[in-house]
Amino acid sequence: MRILSVKTMSEAVNTRRKQLGLTQAETAAMCNVGARFFSELENGKETLQINKVLHCLEMLGINLYAINREDDTGENK
Repeated sequence: MRILSVKTMSEAVNTRRKQLGLTQAETAAMCNVGARFFSELENGKETLQINKVLHCLEMLGINLYAINREDDTGENK
């Protein structure tokens, strides 16, 4: 999935959590963040701390890459 906005990132987090069969509270505990933070992450709040967001992505097994557009082969768009 190509992440172009906070909304698409929040959708990826929501989808992955559901794939894992976890509730928001369970996932928040797994990520060592508060339930409110995790809810805001899934709802696309734009002012969340990036280090916590990246940690949640890591814990959920979501890889996030930065690729220069001129180096992008067009795969996985």
